[in-house]
Amino acid sequence: MAEYKLQVSTGDMPSAGTWDHVSVTLIGSDGESEKTDLDNFGKDFCTGKTGTYSMKTSSSLGKLLLVKVEKDPRLFFQEDEWYCSTIEVTTPEGDAILFPCHRWISRGEYVELRGGRAMKFLEDDHPLLIEHRKKELTLQKSLYQWKPLAEGLLHISSFEHESELPAEIRFSQAKAEEMKNTTRRLGMKFKFKGMVGSTKKWENVEDLKRLFNFQKTPTSEYVAEHWKEDDFYGYQFLNGVNPTLIKRCSELPRNFPVTEEMVKPFLAEGSSLMREIGKGNIFLYDQKKLDGIPTYVYNGESLTVTSGLCLFYLNPENKLMPIAIQLHQQPSEKNPIFLPSDLETDWLLAKMFIKNADTLDHEAVHHLMNTHFMGEVYTVATLRCFPVIHPLYKLLIPHCKSTLDINIRARTRLMGPDGIFKISTTGLEGTIEIMRRSLREMTYSSVCLPENIAARGLESIPNYYYRDDGLKLWSIINSFVRAAVEYYYPSDTDVCKDTELQDWINEIFTYGLLGNKASGFPDCFRSIEELIKFITMVIFTVSVQHAAVNSGQFDYFFWTPNSTLLLHKPPPTTKGHSSMETIMETLPNVGETVVMSVLINQLSGEYSDVVPLGQYPEKRFDEPELTQVILEFQAELSYLGEEIMNRNSQLELPYDYLLPSHIDNSVSI
Repeated sequence: MAEYKLQVSTGDMPSAGTWDHVSVTLIGSDGESEKTDLDNFGKDFCTGKTGTYSMKTSSSLGKLLLVKVEKDPRLFFQEDEWYCSTIEVTTPEGDAILFPCHRWISRGEYVELRGGRAMKFLEDDHPLLIEHRKKELTLQKSLYQWKPLAEGLLHISSFEHESELPAEIRFSQAKAEEMKNTTRRLGMKFKFKGMVGSTKKWENVEDLKRLFNFQKTPTSEYVAEHWKEDDFYGYQFLNGVNPTLIKRCSELPRNFPVTEEMVKPFLAEGSSLMREIGKGNIFLYDQKKLDGIPTYVYNGESLTVTSGLCLFYLNPENKLMPIAIQLHQQPSEKNPIFLPSDLETDWLLAKMFIKNADTLDHEAVHHLMNTHFMGEVYTVATLRCFPVIHPLYKLLIPHCKSTLDINIRARTRLMGPDGIFKISTTGLEGTIEIMRRSLREMTYSSVCLPENIAARGLESIPNYYYRDDGLKLWSIINSFVRAAVEYYYPSDTDVCKDTELQDWINEIFTYGLLGNKASGFPDCFRSIEELIKFITMVIFTVSVQHAAVNSGQFDYFFWTPNSTLLLHKPPPTTKGHSSMETIMETLPNVGETVVMSVLINQLSGEYSDVVPLGQYPEKRFDEPELTQVILEFQAELSYLGEEIMNRNSQLELPYDYLLPSHIDNSVSI
């Protein structure tokens, strides 16, 4: 007789256990066992527990290939799904083999688990495993299908509602309830004060501060106190929620006729604009992409979105200061260049219209499309193209957690018939056009942070904490990915011959970039280095970059005058005719402010089942070498976390969005 010992682990989430019968069949190269009930004294399969069981066969089954798990009803108990984490089998020969499951199993269902070392397609040499692999991918491709988000936009998963998703990639019930409660609590506070649906205008800035009676953070209060200040305005283009757009200016655009006389008062004494450009101290923000974008029709009139330009100066105190703003692309008498020396409210309005355009671009493109929807492309391709035994599935799937769920919800909350984009300055049609234009312009180098920073000439600008933390995180992730990839792909030939890998990158290129070769995104991999760089970019995008553009939304957007998706009045076309009353009339009304405030509060919320970057609670790798690689990754992140906290302790306004312990492993909120 041969004896196999099984350790069966149940997940630790609520209601993961089951009262039902669970049985196992072991399938080996030399035969298979009988179907055996796993039944010890007392209740088996309790939440968060591991049970030990024994199975005997007449002889060894040879190399253990699959573990078949079945779940059948017990007496009259109601259906209760079981979350099986892992099954570890110790063979008669003394080999301990991990069979990861990490999924819910329903009554009457069976699953066949692969175990042991991660395997690429050409490494499978047993007909049973080759057939199992083929069937698994066929099933996955039928379950996870593509559909276009809109004409000219990237593709997304075909699921219409989060309830259609397999349970293991949905939000936990606890998180779904937390999100509902977060929205409900703040909404009820506003409703109690009669603010929900109110069309009243805010009377003045002090009236707006009533928002802080409902919710606030230290940073949101700081924003409310300093939003008018030019140095804080410039700071936000480096360390706010949209920190990747300004670039060093080597020459002024022809359509932005700023003169020496205009800006000389704002430069260092005795200096000039040309001299400061030569020294690398002048920076440009240019939203030409928004020129001609359709806008929201409000009370029968189309609103105005500004495709503006803003010139910044890095002064001798190392503060980035706005020194000139033009609100539309083509200069004219009705499109003056606004300066800090203008009437205070003229200059403030000009800055607000630039920030409105920036907020629209941030939410539609740099947040939603570049992290959420591109993250969805990476997730769907991973689920379709890699079987669970593939090393890159094991590496990437923790960075896909809950992405499909949050994106389905986001499409309703942001892009649905009653979504927030509908009441933005550009409306839903204009927002989609912004995304469409941005996708056409997207390049591979722009989403690889080291190249992005270099292309914009921001390698040395001081106090750029997003860059400092981001580049260190890129390097740490790259080292982690390199160790994992080189372990499974010893040569470039191994990369080229992995057909599942080539299918994966081809689907990303086809459905994410719409086959746009000008983007520079790869459509195949020819070397280990190409693969390492791309996997680094994927993990960085769905974790670090998403944290950078998501986590600060409440901090910077809750104070509406600082950043808003909606401005009512058209931008000024002349100087000297504005007042604080003009600004209050331009801002969203009370009801519109409430709608946006509730949403950004939910988007920036902290929820209980967050998995921080580098943490892998689901054990998937059976190789001790990979366990060591993960431990080293975690250690490097921990060291960086200490470094960031030490720096932040010296700052008036800490930058903690890229603190590793604050970064989700995936796009999950």
